[in-house]
Amino acid sequence: MEIIWLITGLLIGATLAYFIVKSQHGSNGQLESLKEEKQTLHTQLSLIKNDKENMRRELLQEKNELKFEREKNIQLNRELSSAESDYKNLRIKLEEQKAELAEIQTQFRNEFKNLAQDIFEEKSKKFTDQNKTNIGELLNPLKDKIDKFEERAEKSSKENLSWNSALKEQINSLKELNLQITKEAENLTRALKGDSKAQGNWGEMQLELILEKVGLQKGTHYEKERNFKNEGGANQRLDYIIKMPDEKYLVLDSKVSLTAYSNYFDATDDVSQAKYLKNHLESINSHIKILGDKNYQNLYDINQPDFVLMFIANEPALMMALKEDASLYEKALNKNIVLVSTSTLMATLRTISYIWKQDLQNRNAIEIAVQAGKLYDKFVNFSEDLLKVGNHLQTTQNSYSDAMKKLADGKDNLIRKTEKLKELGARASKTIDARLLDKAGE
Repeated sequence: MEIIWLITGLLIGATLAYFIVKSQHGSNGQLESLKEEKQTLHTQLSLIKNDKENMRRELLQEKNELKFEREKNIQLNRELSSAESDYKNLRIKLEEQKAELAEIQTQFRNEFKNLAQDIFEEKSKKFTDQNKTNIGELLNPLKDKIDKFEERAEKSSKENLSWNSALKEQINSLKELNLQITKEAENLTRALKGDSKAQGNWGEMQLELILEKVGLQKGTHYEKERNFKNEGGANQRLDYIIKMPDEKYLVLDSKVSLTAYSNYFDATDDVSQAKYLKNHLESINSHIKILGDKNYQNLYDINQPDFVLMFIANEPALMMALKEDASLYEKALNKNIVLVSTSTLMATLRTISYIWKQDLQNRNAIEIAVQAGKLYDKFVNFSEDLLKVGNHLQTTQNSYSDAMKKLADGKDNLIRKTEKLKELGARASKTIDARLLDKAGE
């Protein structure tokens, strides 16, 4: 505003000077000079007005972008506070369940130890049919306790790990998103003002960050630029394939051009903005058609749902296109394509990450049950072998008793007959144990 007043003052001064000079000298040369100077000042004033209008538009755009980022930051802070509160409550519940699980494990170990000790203490005693019944009564409660322990351990492990892991990942993701808003905005600006290759690299970088944040590992949970054969036998390279349990896959495309979207914000008039907005919408529609014509969902050697995810790394770019054409989602779905932005893709990939965790927990629970069953079977085999040892000991004891009877019982026992031979003069260097002689003489 001060510049405009300054220019206005200069014009007024020039005009006054013009009349003064004319009245004093009446020189035609000086009059022409003043006219030229006046025209120059008019031209400079027009340029300044244009610069002012451009600066006003840029300032308005920056204010709108700043407002959007502030609102997004406030929303993220609210979600972070809520998630931290939920996480605190779940941590308390987790500690309680851990204590309960530790108590159950201690009780199980003690009961198993006591049971094993009782069985070993009975190994030298008589084993009868009643002993077998008693061992069966001991084993059945043990089996029931193992089954109950497995069920409670599996249930507790699934609930704690899934909730704790999911919530922890969500909190960490929200914190990282909150801290990286400014940095990502700068990267976005540089990428959008670059060429198509720079935009593609930026989109892939954002996608890699999302995959990393949700806990998916390259090679294990997803692959990049993998070749498959189509119905005609030709190779087709996919940007990303997301793996799921049971050999299922999702195809993910990330090569959407945002050049027109960038040009829209660089435009200085409404006509240019309308033109670039139309180009932006046409670019997305064109990519939907190209992607739909590739028929990724009909590739051989890949078992996947009947749709492809089309990732648009810049969420405002997708929102602008949907605002201009509300049927854009439906058009994509008709070609078996789902449009996803950063937030919707992250939610989808978090679900897949949770499915992987559940699959791992289920496989671990099955392995625990299998190992517990094997332990129980081995314990039964051990108890049966122990019963056999007892039976052999009993047989040995019976044989020993029969031999002792022949050796020392009755009037004509072997000890008496043998000792009588010695009394009759048989030469011997050793003497029968006095305890046996006493028993034989009874």
